[in-house]
Formats: sequence, structure tokens, C-alpha cells
Amino acid sequence: MDLITIDFETYYDKDFSLFRKMTTEEYIRDERFEVIGVGVKVNNQPTQWASGTYEETKQFLNTFDWANSLVVAHNAMFDCAILSWHYGISLSRYSCTLCIARALHGVEVGGSLKVLAERYRLRLKGTAVADAKGKRREDFTVAELSAYGDYCVDDVEICFGLFRLMGKNFPKSELRLIHATLRMFVEPVLELDGTMLNLHLQDVKTRKEELLQNCATDKKELMSNPKFARLLAEQGVAPPRKISPSTGKETFAFAKTDKAFLALSEHPDPQVQALVAARLGTKSTLEETRTERFIGISKRGLLPVPIKYYAAHTGRWGGDDKINLQNLPSRGKDGKKLKKGILAPKGYTLVDCDSSQIEARVLAWLAGQEDLVQAFRDKKDVYKKMAAKIYGVFEEKDIIKEQRFVGKTTILGAGYGMAAQRFKEQLRAQTGVVIDLPEAQRIIKIYREENWKIVQFWRDCQNMLVKMFNREPCTIGKNGLITVDRTSVMLPNGLAIRYDELDYEQGEKGKEFSYKTRKGRARIYGGAMTENICQALARIIIGEQFLLIEKRYRVLMTVHDSLIVAVPDAELAEGQAYVERCMRHVPAWCEGLPLECESGAARAYGDCE
Repeated sequence: MDLITIDFETYYDKDFSLFRKMTTEEYIRDERFEVIGVGVKVNNQPTQWASGTYEETKQFLNTFDWANSLVVAHNAMFDCAILSWHYGISLSRYSCTLCIARALHGVEVGGSLKVLAERYRLRLKGTAVADAKGKRREDFTVAELSAYGDYCVDDVEICFGLFRLMGKNFPKSELRLIHATLRMFVEPVLELDGTMLNLHLQDVKTRKEELLQNCATDKKELMSNPKFARLLAEQGVAPPRKISPSTGKETFAFAKTDKAFLALSEHPDPQVQALVAARLGTKSTLEETRTERFIGISKRGLLPVPIKYYAAHTGRWGGDDKINLQNLPSRGKDGKKLKKGILAPKGYTLVDCDSSQIEARVLAWLAGQEDLVQAFRDKKDVYKKMAAKIYGVFEEKDIIKEQRFVGKTTILGAGYGMAAQRFKEQLRAQTGVVIDLPEAQRIIKIYREENWKIVQFWRDCQNMLVKMFNREPCTIGKNGLITVDRTSVMLPNGLAIRYDELDYEQGEKGKEFSYKTRKGRARIYGGAMTENICQALARIIIGEQFLLIEKRYRVLMTVHDSLIVAVPDAELAEGQAYVERCMRHVPAWCEGLPLECESGAARAYGDCE
């Protein structure tokens, strides 16, 4: 298979650019879009630059054997989409040096072509693109177009060099995942129900206005903490709280810098979004802006699914291109309207398969908490089991719904070292259950006593931070699975969780570690490292299951711990069973880990229950 490296140079100006509010999909599909030129390199051959009319460029591109080549670009989501959407070129396989860089060097490290060229001591990236602002192809002089071509050729050569250097020992399975992730965007098949989305948008706007009128809210009422808390409570939301740094007492967390408050702007219920938007002084809610984007996409064509490969430093996928399909609402009065607007292509059904409690299962297995592992293996309701321990009742018949919620929050939240105050806040925010601090302390104590091996694993992770700082070898976890290499935790897929410039300060309870990020230094401790490792391992498992499914069906989207697959209607039962078998697959490196899943099927994504 040949290697083709490609880079498009396109028209942009101050109002038409990816640097402003436009999404990649919107920019490429816009009627103003124009290719100024393109650079193409086959294997080690010199890069060819071409600039001409649409037909001339298409004729040039058709001289290459795309169907039997691996295509690589820096930000391939952009370049490969142009190849596919504008020139109708079908690609066999593609890769992306930006994706690879995020996995190798961490999401906190700059991934631009210029930064990577400097890191790998390749030729310096030029600046001719800055001189192209606002210029159509016909506006360039011969000399200017030649200089632009030289700039593009340099970019292609840098990208080619980066791929050879970074891709040489990059895990083959991860290269396949990069391809499959990019394919979601480059080769879209999902449809959007524009009629339903327009009705939903009008309904959201109407209900927002009615909410604010019914609450008789004016700016004074919105800015009153007690009154705003009452408005949230009326919508079924526990107002976020914090400990005031000035008084040391609990107070409402309604400041623009409070993460818990800002998170409410993405609450599943658009009515809650409306209240938060009004308090912050913004005109539109997330539900409105995202619905408007969906409507715009529906007018332009099929839905390209923008999922970012290696979005988090644990390797998990994330939302991208300003529509973030990772957090579409699932509850509230408006329910799953956006999800219901996403449709399978005709003749197909969507199968949404979710890996059940995968992080909690990985944690119990990795820490050697065998009683919890066995409970998962025996398909016990571990939330009821935890609730029974907390409330001293029989799990089979005496557990009420509210108590099970407490058990669930404990299993899913306390496994990473959560303290009582945080547990109390999370329980109120997620379930509406209100407990006092002594009760929260009692529950946390019970969890830690029952799961003492998990607690020991936190300590092992804390000790691993010390070893990592001292550049000493260290191995922890089931079968010595987790090892340290300098400032990285090595993972079974050949990649790592990076903790660059790890350092510590001496605190009251010992060494307090932190590492460098683009936003400053981030604190890391045993419980947080446990969370990082479990998330990374869960993602690797899902990635392996992803590739198994891809042998038979396309995975069209991944959302947290679930995979959404298109199955032909004629083989739905068989196909759904196949997807579930794949999602129960246990990789060789975690033998004995009991995995489980649940799936639903429907034409509309929001109806997959």
C-alpha cells in the first residue's frame, strides 16, 4: 500500500474561517469554499503542487491511486473531508499526524504542525498562509501563488516526516482506531430529521420565555443566591454548593468561576440551561445553539460525526466541531429530542450498546477486590449490595429506590478516593438525595472498609508517584499490569498516561504532587491516578471491542462507554447479538475481568432503549 501525504490550501477571510465560529463541516460545505491549491506526496517522491479550477484540480487528484493507498494529513478530518465531499474520492485508509501526536505527546502539549516540526527538528513551517487572507485563487499573482505552493509543499514534507517518525512504532491497533474515528466524519451516513429539529427549536425558545415569565424573574431576582437556588430547586436541581474561602462555611456555588455552576449550562434539561443562561447574561442556551447547528447541517447533507481521537490524556474520545455529540441531553421535559433527530440511513437500524459499569469493574479487578469482582461475575446488583451494607438491611427485598441511588453513587463515585464533603455534594446533585456530613462520612467509611483492597490500590498509586518522581521502576495492579517509565504510566496498548514535569510540595499530610498542563499545574494523587488508570484501561477495552465490531459493521459514533452501530434491517437480531458479543469480549491482558453490556435498537438514536 502506497503512502500519500496531502495538504489543501483554501480560501479564508475574517468572516469565513475556521478560526472564528464556523465548524469544519460548515466551512467545507459553504458555498464560499474554494481550494486555492493542493500538495500531494506519494511515498518518498517529491511533493507535487497543483492550483487550478475545480475541474483541473479534480483531474490532478484523479491521477493518484487513492483506493489502494494510506492517506495521511495533519488534521485529516479537514483534508480527507475535502477529498470525499468535494471531489468524490473514496479512500481506503487514512491517518492523521495530529491524532498520533495527541496520543504520543499528550493532549496538553501543542499539536500544531509548527510545534511538532520544532520538536522533531524538521524544516521550519512557513508563514505564507497569513498573506493569503481574503484572497481568491484568481487574486494571486504568479509569484504569490508560487510562494503559496512552496509553503504548502513544506507543510506536506513536514507532515510526511512526522508520520515516518511518530508512526514508526505507533500501535497498529490505534492506527486502525484513528481511521475508524476519522471515517465517522469523512464518510457520513447518519441522517437528520430537519422538520422535527425545527419544531424542537421553537418549542425550546417558547418554553424558555414561559419559564422566565412564570418565574417573574428580573435581574435582581436572578442575582439573588437564595431566590436563584429556589428557581433551580423548582426544576428538580440541587443547587451546587461550596465552602466559602472567606467564611469557611457552606454557601451556594453560583460564581462564574464555579465549575459545578457552569456545568449546569450543559444540563440535560433545557429549562435549567435557560435559568443559567439568564443568570450569566447570555442570550441563547446550549440546547438552542446546538439545535440550530443540527438544523444547518440537515440543510447541507448527512451528519458528519465529529469525534476527537485521544481527546483526554487518558485516551478517551471526546466531542468536537462545536456540536459535542458526547453530551446530548437524555432527560428533562424535552428528553431526547436531539438524539431522536439523528436517524439511521434507510434500510438500517441503529444499535446503541453500552458497556455496563466498566470503570467500576476495571477498578475492582485491577485492585484485586475479588468479592466485588465475583459479584459482577455473578450478575449481582452491586448497587443494592452496597446499599444493604450502608443501611443494614437485606439487599433482596428491603432496599428502596432512594437507597439504591445512594449505593450506586457510592460504587461509582467513592472508588477514586472521594471525601465525604464531595460525596455529599455529588449525591445531592446527581440524585437529589440530601444527607448531612456525618452521614456522608459514615457511608464513605463503610465503602472503604468493605473495599480495602481498592483503598490499598490508591496507596500503591500514591507510592508510584514517588517512584516516578525518583525515576525508579515500579509495578502495581493485577499481574503487575501497570508500570512506570520516567514520567509516564505505561498502558497495555503500548501508549502511556503522561505526567510531564512531575513535582511536589511538602504538605501537612505528605508530598503533594502536580504536573504541567497548558492551563497551569494540575494536582495528582493516589485516588486521581487510580481514576486516570481505570479510565484509560476502560477506553482500551472499548477500543478493542470497537475494532471487533468493525470487522462486520460500521461504528458510526462512540459516546462515553457506548458504541453506536448501523445494522441492516434484514439482519437486525443477528447483528445486535453480534455487537453484544463484541462488547463482552475480554482482551487477553485482562483475563478474568467480568464485562457486561446492554443494548437497544431503533432507527432514531434517541429511541435506542
